[in-house]
Amino acid sequence: MASKHSVLERYSEGAQDRQPDLCCPVDYDSSLLALLPQEIIDKDYGCGDPSRYVRKGDIVLDLGAGSGKICYMAAQIVGKNGQVIGLDMNDDMLTLARKYQPEMESKLGDDRVKFVKGLIQDLTVDLEAMDKHLAEHPVTDSASLTHLQSWQVNQSKQMPLIKDNSIDLVVSNCVLNLVQDSEKNKMINEIFRVVKPGGRVAISDIISDEHVPDHLKADPTLWSGCISGALQEEEMLIAFVEAGFVAVSYDKWESEPWQVVEGIEFRSATITGIKPKEDPCLDVGHAVIYRGPYSKVYDDEGHVYPRGQRIATCQRSYELLIESVYREDFIGITPRKLKPEVNWCSPAGTLRPASETKGAIHKGDASNTTCC
Repeated sequence: MASKHSVLERYSEGAQDRQPDLCCPVDYDSSLLALLPQEIIDKDYGCGDPSRYVRKGDIVLDLGAGSGKICYMAAQIVGKNGQVIGLDMNDDMLTLARKYQPEMESKLGDDRVKFVKGLIQDLTVDLEAMDKHLAEHPVTDSASLTHLQSWQVNQSKQMPLIKDNSIDLVVSNCVLNLVQDSEKNKMINEIFRVVKPGGRVAISDIISDEHVPDHLKADPTLWSGCISGALQEEEMLIAFVEAGFVAVSYDKWESEPWQVVEGIEFRSATITGIKPKEDPCLDVGHAVIYRGPYSKVYDDEGHVYPRGQRIATCQRSYELLIESVYREDFIGITPRKLKPEVNWCSPAGTLRPASETKGAIHKGDASNTTCC
């Protein structure tokens, strides 16, 4: 399998001179680009635009931030009450992104953007702190290696680079495929760890329609070029569901492949998902009706919703269905008078009798919904 060093070298070259082979054509919001220095735009390498999922007031983490383009775009959306953290492991890219921080701080009116050095598969270790530690305590033998490993464990526990449940939105633009296959699940679990309950992910990346054979994975040019490290299209979704995310879906999908190698199609797609809230299941009388057109649907937590039936839900599930990406598919019914809270999670498909929801408040006018 291609080495990490080939990725570092390829993107260090990209920080010095533009590398057209490292990116797909993407239409970005020109109004957000207008504020950015041209060098940041020219030396950004991506395959999508996760900035379109940012909301005002968000704390955003950009994995593999590169030149900082998505970070500086997101900073304009989050406003003065938000924050953007750009994470990268490449010193040359970090230097490029930080080069324009004073200029962008002046344009934005504050310092809401910062860049940190770390690995996207281990968001606990501060690599700049480790570089400083190594300068003072170089590894020269097994004893000093053990000392370094102990330092890493302590730093990760006591001062993690990105804290648990601290991020509203994790974005990434064509970077997850660069992580070694053996570390991809760890990487997605790390993303889940740092996202707040109720927080979101928007990951633009390259996916493949078939599994990529080992001889293509071993090609350093294909790997560092965001090709052969791609997850297969179904496995990409499954990995996020297994990590614990719900409402996982492909929001953007390019019909034309970016590249075709040995008959395998590699295309750009953007996956979105939500980290469930940790609230207990409380039955206070809510119900939802699945609109159709399918006879029934299931969510990622195993609940079933037959078309047209009033299905009892706990308050947590109700909020997820009516206040997130599901809302275009469901009608929400809140009783005029909430029942006393009961710790309860109904068996899948439990009906809420109409007699319990007379005069209820109905939500879900499809004409007034917008994508979150």
